[in-house]
Amino acid sequence: MDTKRRALRAAFPLTIPVMTGYLVLGTAYGILLADKGYGAVWALLTSLLIFAGSMQFVSIGLLAAGFHPLYACAMTLMVNARHLFYGIAMLGRYRGIKKVKPYLIFGLTDETFSIVCTTDPPEGVDRGWFYFFVTLLDQLYWVAGSVLGGLVGGLLPFDTTGMDFALTALFVVIFAGQWQERRNRLPALIGVGGSVLCRMLFGADSFVLPAMACILLLVTLLQKPLAREELP
Repeated sequence: MDTKRRALRAAFPLTIPVMTGYLVLGTAYGILLADKGYGAVWALLTSLLIFAGSMQFVSIGLLAAGFHPLYACAMTLMVNARHLFYGIAMLGRYRGIKKVKPYLIFGLTDETFSIVCTTDPPEGVDRGWFYFFVTLLDQLYWVAGSVLGGLVGGLLPFDTTGMDFALTALFVVIFAGQWQERRNRLPALIGVGGSVLCRMLFGADSFVLPAMACILLLVTLLQKPLAREELP
């Protein structure tokens, strides 16, 4: 129990920024879901079982238009293809973790990845439980916001125009923070450059998968420069 408590106490302060963002974004998601006729129960279930913020926003349109399994699978792959890179980056950090590793894989969101990939657990804190509580707390924040939005959206009328841009805004904020904190900005330049190039070549509706392939190729070819930190 002491091991888990120490890990929880170490993890919680790091997740406070995510809490503020997830409560707001989750509430927006819940309101949008309620606006389409799906209440707080749907918000709870999707946030527990899907837990992929961007895909959950996309799923609102899929539910409203009628569910098509193949289209939903293809859309999920396109929207969440970036998680392939997250998984590769976490191979080293999650090595040796057994009991909670399946949940760590399931709960690896953009914001959780941002914390886990840049933060080592304090001395004396179990690594596996530290990563577990970072992941769990982040999901709990999202679930709470989603349910709150579902409840509020079902009771009060809302103009939902522009709410679906909330997640994009969060990505921009995270990118800006990483740009300021990291000395080696080559990964960011590869990501932005590859995405812009593929957007120009393939168009807005078809550039995501080519962009992911382009970024993966460049990351593979430039492993040494990516691993090397720039001198201050």
